Amino acid sequence: MFDFSVIIQNWPLFWKGLLVTLFYSAISISAGLFIGLIVGLMQLTGSRLLKTIGRVYVEIFRNIPLLVILLWIYYAFPIFAGLSITKFWAGFAGLSLYAAAFYAEILRAGVQSIDPGQTDATTALGMTYYQRMRRVILPQAFRRMIPPLAGQSIIQIKNTTLMSMITVPDILYQASYVSSFTYRPMEVYTFVGIMFLALLVPLTLVSRKLEKISEAVK
Repeated sequence: MFDFSVIIQNWPLFWKGLLVTLFYSAISISAGLFIGLIVGLMQLTGSRLLKTIGRVYVEIFRNIPLLVILLWIYYAFPIFAGLSITKFWAGFAGLSLYAAAFYAEILRAGVQSIDPGQTDATTALGMTYYQRMRRVILPQAFRRMIPPLAGQSIIQIKNTTLMSMITVPDILYQASYVSSFTYRPMEVYTFVGIMFLALLVPLTLVSRKLEKISEAVK
């Protein structure tokens, strides 16, 4: 029988975990978008070196599981670098660098979807690479990138649950803790699932709405 008292009695822990999850989601998405924009634009420059660096970055972080990245940064990187790293920075760095690789590909594809003739036209007008990207290409590409960026951000929120493996007190870590002393995993993890549904279903609906708007604009 489902015992709601387990949830009610330990609500402060669930609430604390949810706030940690939302905090890491917000900062890692923001940092991931920033890094992803830089990496994505690197792949679109005329420099072979920058293209190679951007491509290598994307392939490394897209093809290594996020959990491996988090564990490596938290446990292995301090040994290689000879310094200590807190679980906050390990979680932030791992999530941000991983997300950036996916955002970079979305941004690159969005820019490449713009008619090449516009690039030729802006070049003929004497615009620099930075000017044509900022004034002409990126504003148009961004409308097309909104749906996939929103979808990837939803995935990123779910990815934060892996931080529990490096003892960051997110919602899954708190759920594991509550389950360990209440012996009621059914109630605990069912409630965690409900919390994610309540958080992500509205965001998914917004993402679909944005996709329809984007299709209408094209």
